[in-house]
Amino acid sequence: MKHYPKRLIEADLPIKRISAHARREKSIRHGHISTLHIWWARRPLAACRAVICAALWPDPNDAQCPQTFVKKARDQMLAWAPHERQKLLSAEGRRRFENARRNPALFDNLLELRGALLDFIADFANWDNSTSREYLDTSRALTQAAHESLGGAPGTRPLVVDPFAGGGSIPLEALRVGADAFASDLNPIPVLLNKVVLEYIPKYGQRLADEVRKWSEWINIKLVNELNAFYPTARDGNSISASIWARTILSEAPGEDAYPIEVPLLRSMLLLKKPRRYQALRWVRDDTGRVKTEIATVSYANGKTLKVRRPLLEVFRPTSTSEIEKGTSSGGAATCPVTGYTTSVESVRQQLVARRGGAADARLVCVIASNANSSGRQYLDPTSIDTDAALNAARELQEQIDNNPGRVSLVPDGELNHLRGFFNVVLYGMTTWGDLFSPRQALGLATLVKLLKQVLPDEEDQAFKAAVQTCLGLALDRCADKCASLVVWDNTRDMATHVFGRQALPMIWDFAEVSLLSDNGWRGAAEWVSRVLDANVRADLSEGTAVSASATEHPLPDDTVEAVVTDPPYYAAIPYADLSDFFYSWLKRSIGNIHPDLFKAELSPKDAECVSLAHRAAMYRHKDSRWFEETMARACAENRRITKPSGVSVVVFANKETAGWEAMLGALISSGWIITASWPIDTEMGNRLRAQNSAALASSVHLVCRPRESNDGADEVGDWRDVLQELPRRIHQWMPRLADEGIVGADAIFACLGPALEVFSRYSRVEKASGEIISLNEYLEQVWAAVAKEALAMIFAGADATGFEEDARLTAMWLWTVSTALSNGNGVSAAEHEDDEEDESAAGKTKVGGFVLEYDAARKIAQGLGAHLEQLSSLIEVKGSTARLLPVSERTRSLFQKGDAAALVGSGKTKKKMAQLSLGFVADLEEAEASGGWGDTGAPHKGETVLDRVHQSMILFGAGRGEALKRFLVDDGAGRDERFWRLAQAFSALYPSWTDEKRWVDGVLARKKSLGF
Repeated sequence: MKHYPKRLIEADLPIKRISAHARREKSIRHGHISTLHIWWARRPLAACRAVICAALWPDPNDAQCPQTFVKKARDQMLAWAPHERQKLLSAEGRRRFENARRNPALFDNLLELRGALLDFIADFANWDNSTSREYLDTSRALTQAAHESLGGAPGTRPLVVDPFAGGGSIPLEALRVGADAFASDLNPIPVLLNKVVLEYIPKYGQRLADEVRKWSEWINIKLVNELNAFYPTARDGNSISASIWARTILSEAPGEDAYPIEVPLLRSMLLLKKPRRYQALRWVRDDTGRVKTEIATVSYANGKTLKVRRPLLEVFRPTSTSEIEKGTSSGGAATCPVTGYTTSVESVRQQLVARRGGAADARLVCVIASNANSSGRQYLDPTSIDTDAALNAARELQEQIDNNPGRVSLVPDGELNHLRGFFNVVLYGMTTWGDLFSPRQALGLATLVKLLKQVLPDEEDQAFKAAVQTCLGLALDRCADKCASLVVWDNTRDMATHVFGRQALPMIWDFAEVSLLSDNGWRGAAEWVSRVLDANVRADLSEGTAVSASATEHPLPDDTVEAVVTDPPYYAAIPYADLSDFFYSWLKRSIGNIHPDLFKAELSPKDAECVSLAHRAAMYRHKDSRWFEETMARACAENRRITKPSGVSVVVFANKETAGWEAMLGALISSGWIITASWPIDTEMGNRLRAQNSAALASSVHLVCRPRESNDGADEVGDWRDVLQELPRRIHQWMPRLADEGIVGADAIFACLGPALEVFSRYSRVEKASGEIISLNEYLEQVWAAVAKEALAMIFAGADATGFEEDARLTAMWLWTVSTALSNGNGVSAAEHEDDEEDESAAGKTKVGGFVLEYDAARKIAQGLGAHLEQLSSLIEVKGSTARLLPVSERTRSLFQKGDAAALVGSGKTKKKMAQLSLGFVADLEEAEASGGWGDTGAPHKGETVLDRVHQSMILFGAGRGEALKRFLVDDGAGRDERFWRLAQAFSALYPSWTDEKRWVDGVLARKKSLGF
């Protein structure tokens, strides 16, 4: 196999510093392309910028690195990093550049030169440096030097391709660092986003930004004129910016009079959750405390008109939260405030299904105004002016629909697919995309569509007109994301959120409606888009290319690409195409005529989308794991076809399910790629919902690949014995490197796949001595085992982990695996497990303790440690696709009681009331003591394993049983086993700081010396 110069990314990468910049970027809004338009799982620009530089530039310390690049890199690094900039570098970087200032020959040392390039990459990842002329010029000079020294024609630039372009982070950063970018995607929305970033902004520059601002203001003036009658804009001198609506049902309480009671569905009565500034709703009551009602005539979306008894609400200022009443909706059921009768989840659902979700006939419960004289907002009771304006908007919308002559409906009427766990709104009658909007919201967006079509820049260049209208169309989509009946009012931040807080459409009972005439409406949306245009104009980008194409049929010719850098779909994690229909529906109506090739059908194309959704919807039953792997393999083969033999590929992947990883890795290897490195870079916010309970990855793993080449075309066959011998050495070299960078837990496990798979994927196949071919899945079993054993050696700091029983080894490894999510600043207990598929419609939500892993991952980790989950039922609970490590408190009965636990209930002395109310495990402990399960010494029987004994001591400490703990450790000898203290010390480091377990084990350790150990 021919050897080409190593790229920097195959040698080293400053992942800790890059990750810090990537995490920080999540909180940067103004000018960031994430604010141009929503796309799911968009990569941080910091990570993309760093990875592309490291993938394009050779490693100067590699023996085959061209000297022309070494010379250019030396000159550039000596010219960069003036003394005043050194404070931005790491301590090692400051030392390096200070020494180079005194002695320029320092960079004759190629390891030092490599370090300088990595320092530059880490610093360039900083958002503040992304438009700095110094950084841009240096990176582009290095990219050009690398390209030409590796055989590129003078004057040309290396071509970076992203066949799953998505939100456009990768191709944008390719342009920024001086490469050519070719972005393609099957979905029209990302194609459009990439056209704006790669083609329109570089071509038209500030002229485009100025024209977008000019026409957005023109639209705003027209919008006010057309919608002013439907949006009351002021109250007592304060401008109205939003309102809160509640879907309603009719109470099914028996024995009521002729008029049914209308129940507004309110999750909470609290409107503003700020100390000393609380605002809330309350029921208006008579002198006897009974909720007052009024007779109202309501026209429902199903065509019925009824007279109902409507409970009266009012806004008030509570002095404390104790004055705030409970909401009417809990777990999908609804409780009538008048009678107290609870209507079941099924009945609530049936009523809303008949009214297509209930947004069209929701009840206005509060109007929110911006305070003209101070900061903050005013929460006001709605008046007849407010309700009449909304009713008039509904009438106007219906009139426009009736008079609409176009082939395309005024309001989106494409069908929503019912994706279980993603689109639960379908269960409540919202079966078309138009059902997600109240009549006034739909009227406002339809008016924006009409006005946008009237935008006619005074230019003969039709392409420029299209660019202006396209950018304004993206602003319209921003409005749609804020103006739908799935927007929650955030009472902690005093603001409306937006539809896609996560990649799903959960049912929302009470929703916020943003006024399109307020600063948060059209004007704000257009300004966000304009800021993105301004920021990218400053980057002085060359033009790239964005096309609509499937990754399985790439339009580029063979051997033309220097680097394929891509972030492919994450297996079953996100239904990209179905989600995008929310925006596609409005874009088709607003700018579909200027992009007819992208908006041919009513909804986005889905048949060829590479995702695994068979378990989510019957219509996708063919899209199972095998389909995903086969489709991804075709895409990887296309990437292999268009890449030069000397080129590289970087594939970004983040999935906690081993099935997803196996499918992705299988596709890469079968299509002719060798995986040469892998780097985990933090790309997710630690406080996101998905990270708050389990081993969800905080980082995305960047798999570095090379085309598998053979000098004579013959297959290269690996010997299974050689591969197995090399694997543990690779893992042993890699794990400490990751630990030094702060990469632990699930992130470290999946980051080890790169070096592990380089051993396996360098061969076309690996065989046993018998000729039997080793499958990827069989090899991955060995990888998980090797990683688990190496992790244990790190957890116990060089101690012999084999001295512990399997339950202790598994518990330690389990806690280490979930430590990624738990140490990322989530600010919540690990016990707060919340299923992704739950939403406001789910009944009976419960929070369970413990630490959760995907079952298959747990099984493989256990297998690698010689443990069996089914034999550890007192420690591990398996339910469906998840496995839970039980919290120590839940093990109390199994640890302390002898015999049948059920038979012991009620025996012995009565449980203390306070124990029942606060610490349930204390009651279990007292019950065990009373049942006679403790010995003559007054201490419990020692558990069978070291883990059991450590857990017993933790429970005794947590229950305040100091004397029993002393007898257990000293008299009964549990503390005389050195393994006991080593395991306790390991747990002290592994348990999150906010857990009871951490406090209890530290309490036990604190008594070690006083007890004579």
